[in-house]
Order: sequence, then structure tokens, then C-alpha cells
Amino acid sequence: MTNETPQVVTIAGSDSGGCAGLQADLKTFQNRHAFGMSIIVALTAQNTLGVQEAYPIPNDFVTSQFASMAADYQVRAAKTGMLASPSLVETVAKNLKQYDFGPLVVDPVMIAKGGHALLEAEAVQTVKDYLLPLATVLTPNMPEAEVFLGYSVESAQDMIKAALDLKELGPKNVIIKGGHGHGAAACDYVLLEDGSSFWMASPRIDTINTHGTGDTFSACIAAELAKGTPLKEAILIGKAFIQAAIADPIAVGHGHGPVNHWVQELAPVTWASSWEELQKQLGDLDPNLVESATNPEEDLHD
Repeated sequence: MTNETPQVVTIAGSDSGGCAGLQADLKTFQNRHAFGMSIIVALTAQNTLGVQEAYPIPNDFVTSQFASMAADYQVRAAKTGMLASPSLVETVAKNLKQYDFGPLVVDPVMIAKGGHALLEAEAVQTVKDYLLPLATVLTPNMPEAEVFLGYSVESAQDMIKAALDLKELGPKNVIIKGGHGHGAAACDYVLLEDGSSFWMASPRIDTINTHGTGDTFSACIAAELAKGTPLKEAILIGKAFIQAAIADPIAVGHGHGPVNHWVQELAPVTWASSWEELQKQLGDLDPNLVESATNPEEDLHD
């Protein structure tokens, strides 16, 4: 009997506070009508105030979870989150090569919302060498892109260059998230496998309740891919879902609270094939993002 239920797995750490990590992923999968599963790679003691302690799961047990998943489920998509050590990254990459879990969304989680480092410095190169070449979609924010590439990512032109340079490391599609920027709009740059690209934007929301935003965004894309949604549409749905979730946060804890994984309606998202077209649609964007690049795509593709 063929099981037609879309099944998606998160390979990530557990957030005991329920805001981020695999808990955020599973809540997102459920909302998007995909059956969610988890391969747990770390346990954390954390809350909205920060990460108090982290305990890595032994690599052999991580491998056992992969084997159990592959033996019984028809996994249609996967995503990775917190992978703290070089040996864990290698273990996960080895298992992803062994088992066909479909499209892979890589969220290179490096720093928790409270500032706690979640990726060992020596693991960055291992992620570049072993994990990025397996990625269908890579979703770094601007600071994470800076860590991978060793240069500042601040302007629209920087974001385009970063996407091009990261794509050279192996991922088929790259999304540079602009949530760490400033101004009225949060603008993301998407570089697709075929070389085409587009910008997407939504109003920036002034809130501290953003714990788990990256996990939720990447999980939504993975869930949509498991359902068979075309990639560009899956990415736009991810942007619309996280915007809606940030706009209606849940009031728990005393620090960086969670987004709302219960939202039922997607938020409007503006997208355009060029920065200039996006400006026309949105009006006056942050001049720090526009900087001096009147046509950044042409500058970088020449």
C-alpha cells in the first residue's frame, strides 16, 4: 500500500522551551499539512532568555535514527538545523547520502536568539565541505553568510554577491535572508539553480518575539517541497508564513518569545525579478540597502 501522506523530517536540536529547533519545525509541518518527524542531534536546556546548557546526542545514535526513519517512512523532504560539531556534520552528511530523503533544506543555525553559539567555529568549514553540496536550498541570514564567506554582507549588492559565492560551494538554490537589515521592509534575495533570481519583501515588524524565525521559515519550505509544491512557490509560501507568524506572536516567557505557529492565513509578500522593480512596488526602501548599486545584478554578472 502506497502512503500518499507528505512526510518530512527535521534533523535538528531540541529546544526545551518550545520556540525554536525541532519543536518549531514540527509545529510548522503540522500547520502546513505535512506529517513531521525528527532526528534529534542535540538536547538543550533553554527558554526565551537564552540557552543555559546543550548536550550533543552521540553520533551512533543519530545514525540509528536515520536507519529507523528510512526503514519505515517515505520521507519526501528533509531539513537540517543546529549541527554543532564537525563530527556530527559529517555523520549527518554521510546518512543523507545513504538514504534518499528527497529535497534538502539547509538552515545553517549558528547563533541562538539570546547570543549563545550553536555551531563550533571549526565546524563551519565542515559544513561547507560536507553539507552545502547536498543542499537543495540553503537559507542563511546575513550574519551567517558573512561567517561562510569572510566578508561583510550589508547592502543589496552584498546579498547578490553572497548568494553567487555560496552557490559556488554546492547548494542548488540560495536564499539570503535580510531580516537582520534595517528599514521599513525585510528583503530577501533568492538565487535559483537555473541562474534566475528574484527579491521578496514584507513589512518589517518591530518585535522581540522572533525566537525560531529561521527554523520556521526553512521548515515551511521543506514541508511544501514534501507536498510537491514547486520550489519558487514553496519559497514564497515560506516568506508569507513566517511574516504572518511574526505579525501575531504568542506571549510566553520574559525574553525573545516565539512566533505564532497557529496562524491560518498567509501574509502578503511582494516579489520582483530585480531590485529596481521591487523598489517601484514597495516605494522608498532603506537607503542603506540600496546603497550605490543602481543595478547590482548587472554589476555582478558582468
